[in-house]
Amino acid sequence: MNGIYTILLLVLSNVFMTLAWYGHLRLQQQGTMSNWPLIGVIVFSWGIAFFEYCCQVPANRIGFVDNGGPFSLVQLKVIQECVSLIVFAIIANMMFQNQSLQWNHAAAFLCIVAAVYFVFMK
Repeated sequence: MNGIYTILLLVLSNVFMTLAWYGHLRLQQQGTMSNWPLIGVIVFSWGIAFFEYCCQVPANRIGFVDNGGPFSLVQLKVIQECVSLIVFAIIANMMFQNQSLQWNHAAAFLCIVAAVYFVFMK
């Protein structure tokens, strides 16, 4: 179960991360934040990023093998990167660019999954 909790927390963490890093750009396009000073945008993004850390840190602690989890440090990092790229692609394409995912996105996801597979090989 620790592995499932870890992956779910990583997905949630990366949703917050993507919104913190890129959400202000969408809000700027809509005119909501177009006149905000940079410091205001930074504080806004940090507010969202706080929730990213509230998910990311427990995910790593729960999932790490030395804490009773199923993953090594390298495996945790590769899973996090895989989740990050997939979450970013979905959010960026569907919410920010109003595009659907294409065949090349599916091919890229398969390559990412292959990378995870190779990291888990003995």
